[in-house]
Amino acid sequence: MVEDQLLDRAYGALADPTRRRLLQTLRQGDARITDLAAPLPMSFAAVSRHVGVLEAAGLVRREIRGREHWLSLHPDGLSAAQQWINEQTDFWSTRADALAKRLRNKRTAR
Repeated sequence: MVEDQLLDRAYGALADPTRRRLLQTLRQGDARITDLAAPLPMSFAAVSRHVGVLEAAGLVRREIRGREHWLSLHPDGLSAAQQWINEQTDFWSTRADALAKRLRNKRTAR
């Protein structure tokens, strides 16, 4: 249940192009929210809401330094999503391999 919530939050956060852009910017290093908001065509409050979604998903961490709020990436927030993708890939790869083997066997049986 908790794992499902983490997965839902991660995918929900990544579903929005603005949030993906914020994450890409943070790959360059820690940044103030005001610096992240400056190039975006939206209000500071809207960017702040996007940051809140990223925080809830565990993808970024906020540190308050004086009056400034700094963000940094927290890649462990993607671990639930990565694990789910790996499980699905393993499952479907096994199925695809079994299907390919069965089709090969049918061809040779003719």
